[in-house]
Amino acid sequence: MVTLNKIYTRTGDDGATRLASGAEVSKSDARVEAYGAVDELNAVIGIARLHSGQNDRIDAMLGRIQNELFDLGADLATPHDPAPTWEALRIVASQVDRLEAEIDWMNESLKALDSFILPGGSALAAHLHLARTVCRRAEREAVRLIEGGAAINPDALRYLNRLSDHLFVASRRANAGGSGDVLWKPGATR
Repeated sequence: MVTLNKIYTRTGDDGATRLASGAEVSKSDARVEAYGAVDELNAVIGIARLHSGQNDRIDAMLGRIQNELFDLGADLATPHDPAPTWEALRIVASQVDRLEAEIDWMNESLKALDSFILPGGSALAAHLHLARTVCRRAEREAVRLIEGGAAINPDALRYLNRLSDHLFVASRRANAGGSGDVLWKPGATR
């Protein structure tokens, strides 16, 4: 468990931070950027939940996802090389599978799309669209980390990819089952 008695440590005053392994890196390190984007995503989902109202099932899913995002942050903050001397917290395939099952459930009652959707509609849907875009950025940061030569848990990347889809479908559910979606009208203002 984590114990936080003192919030400020002054250790980051020079632009450095420590990974879960204890290794010191720059606060602009690709690994820090990746788990920082996941942290931002978690905050955006917290704001979305303020608007969940009668969407109890969506709120419950989002609450679980927030907890899983802390797991994901711990996963990304723990390098694979050198191997940790403890059992590192890692995202597992069953968490990705759960996202897929929830996507399928939410999507069952939605009509097929015949246009792209503009972020908007209800307050919950708009915030879920914002969360989706932050999730895509977190995914890009994780890919950038891999492209830089770092090893990451493949289920972590799969989780981010599936989560952005989950947030998209949840936004449609939050827009009165898709009937409140704001559709893109190509060239409408020319």
